[in-house]
Amino acid sequence: MPTKIGNVTERQYQRLVQHARGLVEQQSHAQFGLGDDALKVAPMQQYGGAHASEPLMTVSYSIERFANDIGIPPATLNTYRWVSSRWPKGKRRKGVSHYIHRVFAGLDEDDRYEVIKHPPDGEDRWNYESACRYVGWKAPVPRTAQEKVDRIHELAKDDSVATTVTRNFLNRPNVAFEAMADHTARHAVNTAQVDRARQSNERARQRHPVIRKLEHGAEYIELVGMCAQFVAAAGRIVPTLRGHEFTDAERATIHMNTARVRSTTDWIETAVDTGDVSLDEGLARLLSEE
Repeated sequence: MPTKIGNVTERQYQRLVQHARGLVEQQSHAQFGLGDDALKVAPMQQYGGAHASEPLMTVSYSIERFANDIGIPPATLNTYRWVSSRWPKGKRRKGVSHYIHRVFAGLDEDDRYEVIKHPPDGEDRWNYESACRYVGWKAPVPRTAQEKVDRIHELAKDDSVATTVTRNFLNRPNVAFEAMADHTARHAVNTAQVDRARQSNERARQRHPVIRKLEHGAEYIELVGMCAQFVAAAGRIVPTLRGHEFTDAERATIHMNTARVRSTTDWIETAVDTGDVSLDEGLARLLSEE
């Protein structure tokens, strides 16, 4: 069965590509033609844009009137005018669309005239995405990992959106595991847990007069909150493990971490009961293992 692209076969698709390229060539010719005509109406000026012979007829007015008279938006016509000014007729590349000329129009003169002759390695022509990447514009469709990350950051500028996205991502075990391998991310999560525990304890003190009368240090509140967070998390997660089969490596990892938890709780109790907060070498090594 022939390979299909959309609703057509590969052969039909290639014929359509050739036909469409001919139409784009005609379109580009028209776009450059409109830009050339606009340049005649309002040549590019170093500053201000007014015709020397007609100081009251500004570039803005001239382009707006011309655009309205021919039935296209003034901003579109002004773009055509600028692109034409950057690409004199002898420098325009046949077979390369007006869109690509527009992308490269911002490059220095020597660069743009040379770059447009040389498509990316492995390509027979420039396309809109490759041209955008070359000049450093945001790619219309993110392809590389970094472009996708940049797009996510752009969409998640609002804190409420970022919060929802982060929560959803951390609900994916592999993502959470890899994220916690980063020291900065792990520290930020731990700090947030401590801050939330402090807020919870503060709300509890405000609700209960007896608790409110007690004056505990910030360290005490953080310690109690940390323990409460751990217990709550364990109570939420452990019941979901019913029927789950762990590999030897997974069991070894869990055993190592529960050993760290036990050592940490022993250390906490010792510190609370005796005031001795020092760590012996073995315990320090165990607690520092990643």
